[in-house]
Amino acid sequence: MNTDENDEDEIIVTKDSNGAILANGDSVIVIKDLKVKGSSVTLKQGTKIKNIRLTDNEEEIECHADGLRNLVLKTMFLKKG
Repeated sequence: MNTDENDEDEIIVTKDSNGAILANGDSVIVIKDLKVKGSSVTLKQGTKIKNIRLTDNEEEIECHADGLRNLVLKTMFLKKG
């Protein structure tokens, strides 16, 4: 039996700006106005985003908001809501 940890066995823990653990399907709130690249839309502070999806990167989530599809947001600008 091999006791060394493999990279495949690592669990990615995604946390919001306050350190709360996020999971697939959670709702989050934007804590700062964010300009969306490739669009003229700005996500305003206080915008609630429902049904997030976690990514392979612990600092990013995927979501849909304000008619925009396939957004990737940094968790440093979000809090669990």
